[in-house]
Amino acid sequence: MDLLDMVGLAPLMARTSGRSSVVVGLIDGRVAVDHPAFAGHPVRELRPNGGAEACRGGDVCCAHGTAVAGLIAGGRGVCAGCTLVSRPLFADRSADGTPATCLTGVRTGELAEAIVETVDAGVHVLNLSMAQPAPSGVRDHALEDALDHAAARGVIVVVAAGNQGRLGATVLTDHPWTIPVIAYDRAGHPMPQSNRGASIGRHGVGAPGDRVPGLALDSRTLVLSGTSAAAPFVTGTVALLRSAFPKTSPQAVRYAVTHGPVRRRSVTPPLLDAWAAYTALRAMPE
Repeated sequence: MDLLDMVGLAPLMARTSGRSSVVVGLIDGRVAVDHPAFAGHPVRELRPNGGAEACRGGDVCCAHGTAVAGLIAGGRGVCAGCTLVSRPLFADRSADGTPATCLTGVRTGELAEAIVETVDAGVHVLNLSMAQPAPSGVRDHALEDALDHAAARGVIVVVAAGNQGRLGATVLTDHPWTIPVIAYDRAGHPMPQSNRGASIGRHGVGAPGDRVPGLALDSRTLVLSGTSAAAPFVTGTVALLRSAFPKTSPQAVRYAVTHGPVRRRSVTPPLLDAWAAYTALRAMPE
């Protein structure tokens, strides 16, 4: 099954490629903004001289950030006409110069700071294709406050549920304003490694996360799997809906994306249906 058809995006993308006035925020690894796929597309970076090295072929975090950015707003991205604002957070080396993964070395409050900074940069939707740095069940008041700040500004926050196969919640997936995203395979089944839980099932959605082709730092294709790959489909959908219905409230857009006709009791959210969300918003009175 085509990945776009799987979640009702093909007919929506045929209607609009997004408006440049709709701004998508991305907190991730650095994005290779000079990649040919971003040529002619509005992309800007917060803190471009923040100490991180420029993207190189072997940089895992930069490769991840570039691939996620391409899925959202590259030449073939879901919302190719939207403006992308990148806030680099993860680097391939920690402060002491040792190799790091894309979640190593994130100090307490650093993600919260990045969220507030990106929200204040004027974004309309924010993509977090990452796991929460704090362990599940640990309160993070700074992060909760940052998500409250996003909600107060009407910035819809889309978060990857994580790929540990756990049942439970984190601050990111439990916050009532976020949209947690799990990964579905190409047959339309939830992938077993996706984290799930009551809040994820209640106000989350699923999206393609099985061998999703993305931008690579060279001329090849980087294949992504998991909830990091799934979240951009939802983020792009929100951006397209904000583009198609600029006068509609963020609350209405979020509701259209996350709520179907049946009250949810499962820990597994249903697949995104972007076209159904579009038709629901189109039916609303002006």
